[in-house]
Amino acid sequence: MTTEATLTSTSASPTARQVWTRARGIALALVVLLAGAVAIAVIRSDARHGELDPRSADPGGSRAIAELLADRGVDTRVVTTLDEAAAAAGPDTTLLVAVPDLLTPGQQTRLHAAFAESHGRTVLVASGSASIERLAPGVTADPATSLDSTLAPDCALPAARRAGTADTGGVRYSTTHLGADTCYPSERLATLLRIPDKRGTGDTIALGAPDILQNDRLDEQGNASLALQLLGSRPHLVWYLPSLSDTPATGPDDERSFFGLLPSGWLWGTLQLFIAAALAALWRARRLGPLVPEKLPVAIRASETAEGRARLYRKTDARDRAATALRSTTRTRLAPLTGVPVAQAHTPEALLPALSAHLHGDGQDLHTLLFGPPPSDDAALIALADRLDALEREVRRP
Repeated sequence: MTTEATLTSTSASPTARQVWTRARGIALALVVLLAGAVAIAVIRSDARHGELDPRSADPGGSRAIAELLADRGVDTRVVTTLDEAAAAAGPDTTLLVAVPDLLTPGQQTRLHAAFAESHGRTVLVASGSASIERLAPGVTADPATSLDSTLAPDCALPAARRAGTADTGGVRYSTTHLGADTCYPSERLATLLRIPDKRGTGDTIALGAPDILQNDRLDEQGNASLALQLLGSRPHLVWYLPSLSDTPATGPDDERSFFGLLPSGWLWGTLQLFIAAALAALWRARRLGPLVPEKLPVAIRASETAEGRARLYRKTDARDRAATALRSTTRTRLAPLTGVPVAQAHTPEALLPALSAHLHGDGQDLHTLLFGPPPSDDAALIALADRLDALEREVRRP
């Protein structure tokens, strides 16, 4: 019973209250992070509802430009599958691809084959490096987007010159086509690119940003004029919105990994969680610093600790380390008694003269005793310990 009581009273296992005290900061941070993620997801889902949809009246929708085109005799038809978009391509049709980067490589190749020989107009909205090279061969998207949203046309394209400044700043393009019109440049790279086909009756337009098509930006700058000219050159407008119902073209290039199927926001969110966990671990990690007393599972007497260390020394024949520990401790205790600073207790030139003057003994014998070589056997080690005790008693004697 006594042993159990001792173990219970000296136990260092944390209690539930201690665990909560230590973990409540991390728990609160996780709750705040989760609440913020949910709030951002809700806000972004509302803001992106109906984006670039000509039937949507939301700020990011495109119903306004569809109504203006209808007033000018251009009918707009929304399609959500690749088959419908490919079948609608023709010389009297403008095909607008709202989000080209959502298409798989096989879909992009098939769509380009459909409109390349149609001699109509194709408008690619914010097509990035994932799609532009297949939908418009010879065109490359720069990894860095434009820092400015509103740009001047600075080209000879009549539609751009009549519209003037517009909000085309976004993806920037470069091309190897000599007859291409490069408009609205940002740091010498075009944010609106027009590439005529071989017959000159059709063309492909790469538009760096969707701003000129959105309801809340249509009345700014020359956005409305530029959008009407780009989309109203033919009597029919086919507005292709890629959707989940669209059956992707099969092929080895369409195989995507699990991480490739995840939206980029989830990947960035997971990375932020890992960074937050690492920072929390660094915050709660044990710092290097001075030793602090710690509760032990059981109470251990100092004599048992000394005996255990002595047995370890004996087991490994570490007489040199044992002798060094004995001499060092003795010198540390003798230095204050002889008026020598503790910092100089292990310096023979400082300690021995003061000790010799105090004892009036043989300095050479003191040097051997306090700074000599290690003992050769256990008997010599015991004799050394006895002599050190005797020396300390003599110094302490009044």
